[in-house]
Amino acid sequence: MADDEKAADVNSGEVVPFPGEPKPDAAAPGPARVLAVANQKGGVGKTTTAINLGTALAAIGEHVLIVDLDPQGNASTGLGIERRARRTSTYDVLTGAAPMREAVVPTAVPQLFIAPSTLDLSGLELEIGQARDRAFRLRSALNAINSGDRSYDFSYVLVDCPPSLNLITVNAMAAADSILVPLQCEFFALEGLSQLMKTVEQVRSTLNPKLSIHGIVLTMYDSRNNLANQVVADVRQHMGRKVYDTVIPRNVRISEAPSYGKPVLVYDLKCVGSEAYLRLATEIIQREKELKAG
Repeated sequence: MADDEKAADVNSGEVVPFPGEPKPDAAAPGPARVLAVANQKGGVGKTTTAINLGTALAAIGEHVLIVDLDPQGNASTGLGIERRARRTSTYDVLTGAAPMREAVVPTAVPQLFIAPSTLDLSGLELEIGQARDRAFRLRSALNAINSGDRSYDFSYVLVDCPPSLNLITVNAMAAADSILVPLQCEFFALEGLSQLMKTVEQVRSTLNPKLSIHGIVLTMYDSRNNLANQVVADVRQHMGRKVYDTVIPRNVRISEAPSYGKPVLVYDLKCVGSEAYLRLATEIIQREKELKAG
């Protein structure tokens, strides 16, 4: 059975038949590259990475959309989008109440946009869990973002996933070209990685055969901590070239920036955290070129 004829039942793990989706307009602009920022562990820097990587990509000339799929809405808050300004959210998009373009709002960063989240998203699985297209809601919404009336020209879409492997995360993986995995430099870093890899493999075999791991970014690194250095060595040994060269340091400016509704690159461009995210953006662009060439 083809990938667009299947859907994942997140609760049972079963695969059930699924009707095909409409094809995007052949005359539409090229699709954006969709990267899902995912890790089922909380506190590893998913939202921080999505915000600051998006800002860094915009700073080097890319048109970027961040899709906030975490009900806590921290990516939206971290980019200065107040809750009362979130008239249309990703909840409305995934329930089919509104197209993605109606949820997109500009941020204070030129060329960086966000589709914000609200707490309503926490009840999404109850609402669409029985729908036959439940795993493909985000993919369908993003297919139309660069075409039609009020179209955009996004080159990258970064999806900030919740800290769990639920239907929302499955939607992100079904829509994504690749997964970007933030991994905190701590003792249990590798423990959750194997479960994430299993989920990626399941999604690849049932929903999205093109899905791949774009890379693993090590976060919250403290060079003075022997354990952090050991974690870096272990992850590089196990995952090889999948681990980005760039390591995101533990930096107080990165932690402070969200409370001001700003990415760290806007809050303090010259701090070590900002420099690290700029290097990561450059590295990701280079990997994209290698993927296209290969």
